[in-house]
Amino acid sequence: MKPLPIRLRLSLWYFAVFSCAGLVLCVASWFLLRQSLKTIALYEMGERIDDVRNILNAQPPDATLDTLRKQFSDYTTRDDGKWLQILDQNGNWLFRSERMQAIQSTLPLLRQSPNQNQIVEFKYSTPRHSGRSGLALTRTISAHGRLYTVRTGFSQTTALVLLQMFARDLILLAPGLLLLAAIPGYWMSRKALSPIAELAQRARQISTESLDVRLPVSETRDEIYHLSETLNKMLDRIESGVRSIRDFTANAAHELRTPIALIRAEVEVALFSPRSTNEYRESCVNVQKETVRMTGLIESLLMLARTDAGVEPLRFNIVDAAHLVRQVGNKWNASMSQTDLDFRTEVSDLPMSVLCDPLSIQRLLNILLENARRYTPAGGSVTLRATSVNGSVLLEVCDTGIGIPEECLSRIFERFYRADQVRSRELGGSGLGLAIAKWIADQHKATFTVESQIGVGSRFAASIERVATTSLDRDAELATTSL
Repeated sequence: MKPLPIRLRLSLWYFAVFSCAGLVLCVASWFLLRQSLKTIALYEMGERIDDVRNILNAQPPDATLDTLRKQFSDYTTRDDGKWLQILDQNGNWLFRSERMQAIQSTLPLLRQSPNQNQIVEFKYSTPRHSGRSGLALTRTISAHGRLYTVRTGFSQTTALVLLQMFARDLILLAPGLLLLAAIPGYWMSRKALSPIAELAQRARQISTESLDVRLPVSETRDEIYHLSETLNKMLDRIESGVRSIRDFTANAAHELRTPIALIRAEVEVALFSPRSTNEYRESCVNVQKETVRMTGLIESLLMLARTDAGVEPLRFNIVDAAHLVRQVGNKWNASMSQTDLDFRTEVSDLPMSVLCDPLSIQRLLNILLENARRYTPAGGSVTLRATSVNGSVLLEVCDTGIGIPEECLSRIFERFYRADQVRSRELGGSGLGLAIAKWIADQHKATFTVESQIGVGSRFAASIERVATTSLDRDAELATTSL
């Protein structure tokens, strides 16, 4: 079954809530009116019993039974013969109206219960009507030290007629109430959803060419405000992602085009005319250099693509950072000597076991050492250092190279960014190494910092939390993790 639109569902909910509220109000009003009419009847009967008490108190204490009967006979004559009967404590009737005698069979026997009210609803008939409803109140009163039981009655016919008329009016008003419930429900749902409809209309106008457009944000700080804020933050992320992809694609194409153009030019020159063996060899060497550079660039691009997709596997194991750093340093000794650089590897004697992916850490150090070799003039020095500091292993690469301008430090980890565009390209840099190094450090939850000064040199450091050797038996930390 196809779900109903939100506007229709809200309208139905408003209609149901208003209808239920109206129904509850009508039923409550009917019962409140009924209770009010009953309260009024009981009040009037209580007033009548108080009149009887006043009459008894007005008589002499030694008044005879006949005197009292005459007094009540005169009272009921003035009071139009209301339902009334009075019994003294000896069981003698002081008064018993004809109307009360007619319904006596439907009422329980009189019982003397001092200070208590006895309320009875009963049915009675008249010569013209049958099945009428009445209400009787019985109370025991005291006068001159004697107890008297008074019972009085009240017809509920008028009250029932009034209740029936009230119920009929409520039923007649019900369709109007339902209509009033439907119209405001639809109006309120439309009013409530109009900001969302506006947001949807503005969102439809946003495309890849207009990602800088943002949705309007209300000042009410309500759910619509939070929705607009969330969507705008999502648009910020989408715009940043699209811009990154565009920049990445453009830069990758540019970086690949340069070596391909050089290879093509070298081959075309070699094929243009016969050349000597040395010239052909020189052309092949140039082509080989460019293919090596292009291969490295493609490998970096593929790694970054895998990291973006979250499929670059890292295999974490507990390893000795000192041994790892010595291995990397040994591989760079010859390369640093060829470029006339003073290269040193300094490793602390303290325990330096870390939980890491050894290949990734080696790649991070190789990237930093490659940059240090590339941007340090001949005669300078490069130091690879591993020390244990405050429960962490600090891996450092320091050089006495050309340095990085201060305004560029915040951007050097961006892909394809070069502080010195011309010189970096001449030296074979692609602008991807530090981005990869930063990603590796982040995957190891390492703190990656850089310090640099123009003409003095640079220092790159990655701080990785050290683990105790007793944790070797922890299978969870030795398990392969895919990030």
